[in-house]
Amino acid sequence: MIPVMGNIRMTEIKRSHIQSLYYEEAAASTSIARLVKTVMNTSMQYAVNKKIISINPTIDVALPKQVEKKTYHTRNIDTQKTLNMEQVLTLIEASRETPIHMQVLFAVLLGLRRCEINGVKYSDIDYINRTLKVQRQLGKKLNTTAGDFPAKTFTKQEIGLKTPSSYRTIPIPDYVFEAILEERKMYEKNRRRRSDTFQDLDYFCCSTYGRPRSKDFHWRHYKKLLEDNGLPDIRWHDLRSTFCTILLKNNFNPKAVSQLMGHAKEIITIDVYGDTAEIIEDCLDDLQPFIDEVIPKEESEGGTDFSEDNYIEQISEFLA
Repeated sequence: MIPVMGNIRMTEIKRSHIQSLYYEEAAASTSIARLVKTVMNTSMQYAVNKKIISINPTIDVALPKQVEKKTYHTRNIDTQKTLNMEQVLTLIEASRETPIHMQVLFAVLLGLRRCEINGVKYSDIDYINRTLKVQRQLGKKLNTTAGDFPAKTFTKQEIGLKTPSSYRTIPIPDYVFEAILEERKMYEKNRRRRSDTFQDLDYFCCSTYGRPRSKDFHWRHYKKLLEDNGLPDIRWHDLRSTFCTILLKNNFNPKAVSQLMGHAKEIITIDVYGDTAEIIEDCLDDLQPFIDEVIPKEESEGGTDFSEDNYIEQISEFLA
């Protein structure tokens, strides 16, 4: 950018300089031009906030007309890389005896991202209204090194979520809520057993010593579950896509699903269901996709009875 605009002070930059920069980059590469525009907008706004300049010179300066506007955050989901309802239920049942059962539930039934799951605390749960408030994730803090933190905590720092839209409140279905209560009992049991060494940090997904899980803890258990149960070898993040796909296939409004998943003005499409005419197009301001009755309450010898027919029936009644 500097070579194109010349050796000029930031306070002397005018709209004409910005426009010339955009035309220069657009002639070479439209993708680079878009990137340059993003960087310039952000940089100049930062300069205004720091009172280096008084006016942002990039305001209302558009890219040349030959640079087509890129569709904002279009998400394509390949249904070949997601699970169907029968496979979801198989995975949930098989994960019961593993240490990642709750992580599986949070991913495939609540649509949480991996780092969001690790950041969930018991204090985020509203036990009266049965909702979960997503308000943090665990990861690396910017501009830090492993030496800045205690051992084995570098990648387990509390950081902000991906976007402002990622801060959201999600209704908890009955089945997940019951699993949460059981997990809480285990948490309290471990805290009593290991009162001298237990780290009472309130994290939901933690070791028997209370330490938060790393972002890759689930990997070995997850891959083994897929292999042992004849399930497609999909990524962990594809469980979140599975959650999204199930809602869209059952006529949930795409805009509302985006809101539920924490997307910012995101358009979600499914390769197999590319025709939006097959999806409800009315706009719902708010959607509670998983109310208490989403997971059927009928009990069987093995616990809560899952079936695809009951699942779809529950959602259809709610939509009606």
